[in-house]
Amino acid sequence: MILVTGATGGLGHETIDCLLTTTPATDIAALVRDANKATDLAQRGVDVRQADYLDYPALVQAFRGIEKVLLVSAVAFTDRLSQHRNVIDAAKEAGVKHLFYTSIQRDSDFVMPEVTESDLATEAYLKASGLVYTILKNGYYFEGLGYLIGTEVPESELRVPAGEGKIAFIKRTELAAATAALLTSEGHDNQEYTLTGSEAYSFHDVARELSALAGRPITYHSSEPAPYIAQKIAAGFPDFVATFFAQWAAAAQHGMLAGTNDTVERLLGRQPMSLREYLKATYFPGA
Repeated sequence: MILVTGATGGLGHETIDCLLTTTPATDIAALVRDANKATDLAQRGVDVRQADYLDYPALVQAFRGIEKVLLVSAVAFTDRLSQHRNVIDAAKEAGVKHLFYTSIQRDSDFVMPEVTESDLATEAYLKASGLVYTILKNGYYFEGLGYLIGTEVPESELRVPAGEGKIAFIKRTELAAATAALLTSEGHDNQEYTLTGSEAYSFHDVARELSALAGRPITYHSSEPAPYIAQKIAAGFPDFVATFFAQWAAAAQHGMLAGTNDTVERLLGRQPMSLREYLKATYFPGA
């Protein structure tokens, strides 16, 4: 039986959606904090189990009878490492055989304070746990592009503090499909995979594609972090969230998200979504 944590969140829920296309619902369990938010999963026959990453006894109970666990990493701005250790320890105590962990792509030594250190520590803890492990280093979601550049097509220029950096964007639903394929196949014991799109794009590329789709010139200029953060705060984001967006841009500038890998393409049996396809569907729907 496969259990997916964070099952009412984006990646967790979409992974279960993909699992249901190939796996009987009776072989799938969903870990949630609030069962009232998982009624759609329960109605489809998924075994919904309730526990919080901080509630160790509830985790142990939820993991009983489970062979594989997908640990969808905790959100930033929380004590991620303590939560992850709880899940790993509880899985081991409950007799889980194999734990998959969703980390973040790291193609450089750049450190994002809110995620990199806790990812590295979680990976080391998992490897030392005695559980069979698979580490999934997930690329930056296409869906996160709107946080970096805004959700409206810019009038004439794009300003992001990303320099000449590139990102190998991946659509979250495609990441979920690849994850489901790994969960339901063999040969992944004690392996690490980087799951990205097949091509890396700069923000010059983003501006160029937006220009072509909008039919007007849009250019990219790399801004300084301070005015970018101020702009995000003015748009209504809390200062720590605005700073987090700037950190992702800095990660791109320093090459952390630039590496491409064909694992997703091989698992899907096709090319992942391109930048042009994503921008057209998201910023120009119905065009």
